[in-house]
Parts: sequence; structure tokens; C-alpha cells
Amino acid sequence: MDPILSHRGRAVSAREVGFIRALIAAHPAESRRGLSQRLCAAWGWVQPNGHPRAMVCRSLMLALHRGGHIALPPVRSRPPNPLAQRARPPRVEVDRSPLRGTLGELGELEFRQVRRSAAERLCNSLIEEHHYLGYTQPVGEQLKFVVSAGARPVACFAWSSAPRHLGPRDRYLGWSAAQRRRNRHLVAYNLRFLILPWVAVPHLASHLLGRMGRMLPAQWEQVYGHPVYFAETFVEAPRFRGTCYRAANWVVLGRTTGRGKDAPGKRPTRSQKDVLGYGLVRDFRRRLCSGA
Repeated sequence: MDPILSHRGRAVSAREVGFIRALIAAHPAESRRGLSQRLCAAWGWVQPNGHPRAMVCRSLMLALHRGGHIALPPVRSRPPNPLAQRARPPRVEVDRSPLRGTLGELGELEFRQVRRSAAERLCNSLIEEHHYLGYTQPVGEQLKFVVSAGARPVACFAWSSAPRHLGPRDRYLGWSAAQRRRNRHLVAYNLRFLILPWVAVPHLASHLLGRMGRMLPAQWEQVYGHPVYFAETFVEAPRFRGTCYRAANWVVLGRTTGRGKDAPGKRPTRSQKDVLGYGLVRDFRRRLCSGA
């Protein structure tokens, strides 16, 4: 039976639409949010960390409502969208005197995972002020790291959930559409990597990428209850070559089309980017291509 609708990788059948209609009829006083929570519970629709996929479920129900397949109750309130109205990270003062020398002279480097900690503000501020793309709020699962030499921050990392569709990555891994839907949460996207501009230490960037790759699976599992097996990032071409990534053994997987997921046609609407990837475990391909 052909699905009524496919949303975020989930195909919805006519039988399931009937179930949603019955759910709405059985709870006439329930809000849209409450109905989505009930549907998540009925379907066992949860994230890898066990939390309900409530936001995705609400958007699915809204798509069915707009398509005339179900009738949702009227909207009760429209809370402000924190993503649309998010304030830019405020500036945090740090020691900006030049830091030069060799890796050995830099001393011991400390990696701190700062997501949901007081130091997250420092990470956001440094990326906003010193990364050429500025700060943007990561999507989905996310980790942030500040790397320090003594009391001085020298670098920042921001990681998030991987994009749903990425041609060069998907071809490189060789996974099927079903395997991608099942295992995409096991891929981490390096959203930002910043060496602070007053730090001039040869080979520091590739050294940090190597260490980051070794610790990332365990750090991710500690926060989200599952590891990650593969890392990916974009490098804006031809502005950058991604030299530090290549030196850390990241592999060039291909180049984006420059269209983006919301492009109206086949003509590029944004800059093209090289896609680089890195296996975080030896058998990453076997793990990611498991399942139906």
C-alpha cells in the first residue's frame, strides 16, 4: 500500500492516518502538543536518548492537517520562536596576547565538553567573534568543546547531528536509504572548528583534530547514550583547502551541488563546499551499514 505521506524519513499509511483520527476523536479537549505526545507514546516514537520525538511528531501532524487528511484542534497559543529571535552571544573577555611557539612549548592541552555548563557561554562567544561564519545554534544532538593551554583558551569545537541527505557522504559510506534513516544519529557533523587568531603554533589544528576524533565517541555516548562512528564537515571551496583536516587524515568525499535542501530548482543558490569525512572507529562502514 502506498503511503499517504512521507515526513522526515517516516512513511505514514492510510491505516496510521485512521489511528491518528481516532486518537484526536478520543481526546477532544487535548491540545496539539498533547496529541503529539500521546501519538509518540502510542507509536513508541523516541530519539536515541529515549526522549519523545515530539517536535517531529507535531510537524508530521501539521503536514497531515494541511493536506486534509486529519483535522487538528485550533491553535491555542503561539509561543515566541527562540530560534528566530535568538540573541547573538555576548562578548566574553579573555587574554588576547600573542601565544606562539611549538606544540611542546604550549604545554598540556585540556579538552572540556562545555555543553549545558557555565563555560558554554565562552565557547559561543569566541565562535561568534572570531569564526568567519559566526555562531549558529547547532541542530539536534550537539556537543561543544573548549581547548585550553593552562588558563588560556586556544580552540573551540562545535558538533551537531548530521544532515539527513548528503550525496558525497552517502555514496562514500554505501548505505541504503533505510540504513541511513536507521543509523544517521551515529554520524557527527563538525559545525565549527576555531583556532583563536592570536594563537600561532605549527601543527596545532591537526593535532587537536586527531585528539578530538579519539575522544568524540565516548563523549557522545556519555551525553546521549550512544556513540558516533563517523565525523563529517564542510570546507568552503575554493576559499579554503581544509589543510588541517587533510593532515589529520580526514578524507575528501566530494563536493556539494550548492543547491541546499530548500533550493527551488537545480541551479546553485549558495557556495559549493568540499565534504570531508573521518572514520572514528575502524569498522565504521560495517556499523553504519547494518540493519535493513
